[in-house]
Amino acid sequence: MPSKRRYVSPLREQAAARTRTLILDRATELFAEHGYGRVTVADIASAAGVASKTVFVSVGSKRDILNQIVDQGVIASGYEQAMEYLLTLRTPESVLKALAHGTRAGNEGQFAVHEAIHKALPVHENGEALWERATAAYRDALQAAARHLYDLTPPPSLSMKETADLLWYWFGPTGWRTLVVENGWSWDRAEEVLYNTSVATLR
Repeated sequence: MPSKRRYVSPLREQAAARTRTLILDRATELFAEHGYGRVTVADIASAAGVASKTVFVSVGSKRDILNQIVDQGVIASGYEQAMEYLLTLRTPESVLKALAHGTRAGNEGQFAVHEAIHKALPVHENGEALWERATAAYRDALQAAARHLYDLTPPPSLSMKETADLLWYWFGPTGWRTLVVENGWSWDRAEEVLYNTSVATLR
């Protein structure tokens, strides 16, 4: 006798997906505001309006939640589309302008995610690996931008490695956080100064 096929309710799946998204959103907010180490699964459950058991069933442990926040942040940053556009640009100034605006948009739009990750690093079981997962694609994109600058006229006056390092220094998450969070700059002012600094240096 053939075994009965398990029925999957589309409505139930949609409700589960909404619950999972809600839990991850509330966890991101709590981690960003209070720090990963100070937030419990019970806190996340309370903020999402669900039971602690639901959190574990939907997304797993607190460590699992942070890993999913990292993965979603990488996808939501839109870096692949931004790089496709950047690689079509034919002047150094336009490339640097696109970098300044694109990385500003990513850091501003993903601000809570970046804060959640930043505050988790000192207490995470493996903060170095977490930072690598969170920033690997970002760093690769800036290295690709550095290589592209060498295909343009005039190329940067520095070596390719130094150019890539400076792009990370200016446009990486730490640069934006230093200006906006730690020193209170507006996003507009930070974008303007970082763009002007990159143009003046790489010329």
